[in-house]
Amino acid sequence: MKRLFILIIPAMILSSCGSGGSRQQSDKSDASMEKQYQVHLMTVDPGHFHAALVQKIMYDQVSPDAHVYAPVGPDCIQHLDRIKSYNSRAADPTSWNEIVYTGADFFEKMLENRPGNVVVLSGNNRKKAEYITRSVNAGLNVLADKPMIILPGDYPKLVDAFRVAGEKGILLYDIMTERYEVTTILQKLLSQSEPVFGKLITGTKEEPAVSKISVHHFSKMVSGSPLQRPAWFFDVEQQGEGIVDVTTHLVDLVQWECFPGQILSPSDVQIASARRWPTIISKEEFKGVTGFDDFPEYLKKDVKDGKLHVFANGEMVYQLKGTWAKVSVTWNYQAPQGGGDTHYSVMRGTKCDLVIRQGAEEKFLPTLYVENIKSSSLTDFLAMLRGTVAALPYDSLEVETVKKNILKINIPAKYRISHEEHFGQVTARFLEYMSMGKLPEWEVPGMITKYFTTTSALRIAKGGQED
Repeated sequence: MKRLFILIIPAMILSSCGSGGSRQQSDKSDASMEKQYQVHLMTVDPGHFHAALVQKIMYDQVSPDAHVYAPVGPDCIQHLDRIKSYNSRAADPTSWNEIVYTGADFFEKMLENRPGNVVVLSGNNRKKAEYITRSVNAGLNVLADKPMIILPGDYPKLVDAFRVAGEKGILLYDIMTERYEVTTILQKLLSQSEPVFGKLITGTKEEPAVSKISVHHFSKMVSGSPLQRPAWFFDVEQQGEGIVDVTTHLVDLVQWECFPGQILSPSDVQIASARRWPTIISKEEFKGVTGFDDFPEYLKKDVKDGKLHVFANGEMVYQLKGTWAKVSVTWNYQAPQGGGDTHYSVMRGTKCDLVIRQGAEEKFLPTLYVENIKSSSLTDFLAMLRGTVAALPYDSLEVETVKKNILKINIPAKYRISHEEHFGQVTARFLEYMSMGKLPEWEVPGMITKYFTTTSALRIAKGGQED
């Protein structure tokens, strides 16, 4: 059955999208000619659903004509189906006009035709270093899903790509959605209030000053439908190990919250320990999220006793500018009933700890607590916290006493933006930077430091092995 599906894909693409992207422009495209758009998207090899989430909304300065350059296969079909669902939804439908090229030379054709000025990358991570390097060398802006790289050997290539982008005056930027989660924003803002938080402690290796722990699931719902993952997602040589994948977000948050606006360098990083371990997936579970009856040949290397061992889990403990930090990611097959991906975060200050929890007690909704309060008078501290919260750029926040020494920040539903919507927020910010012609001065050094941290941790976790 799987073979039949693959065989009919070319006909589906050619009949709906034209051969080699040569279809006639639709009425939507004709209408778009009435306006001069500053940005034209070119999505390359979209193998991850994040590529579609960039287009879940429309942007005033972005042309509705979006080009896709990809190999023939289910990844491309699923991407186009997601865009189609956004165009056809009842509430606030989008109006994207996807113009698709599916030749074997799709990347070379993209560089040759250049119908756009922004390359969107979200897919097989093994190819990203090459895609980024060649796109930047061609003078194209790049908006890339995390991670930009998954191997220590690709780190020098990424550093050079940032150098070239700077010389050419173009932007290379990764999609850091977690900066837009409201509890994380409030945690950062409160950590900058010395009357409430004091100062971030240095911490120790055993009890770091800041910890970020993330739990994800292979089986999940996206845009209201069960997510079908590509089989290669389970190959760490293509997707990347957990310690260089989701941890990209966590390392970014450590930098963004603890040292906001500061220019960081790899020399600021000292990794104390790093480890990795597998999630074990049965054939039945694998079929449930990929549709494949058996593990593909390229996954057989990771099969033991009939089950797939995916090194999707990782943890690192390190110092950043002398402050101890811990990040950890775990992948389970499926979330508990009513649950989903979860995030735990703590920042330890001299006056209190700021803690984000997202467990069953919080009904799996990220919730910000103020804990371990060191004030001699809880009444005085509560009054000061309420005054500080009232001055934040978020109205209707409330401080609730949960139990002795534990306070909770109640956040109105209007600030609860879903993970899917965060992609639109990141893209909108990227477009702002494009209009200014530059990124904030701390962003590129921060990205370089971030990927130095993740790839160095992978090398250590694998016992010093290269790539």
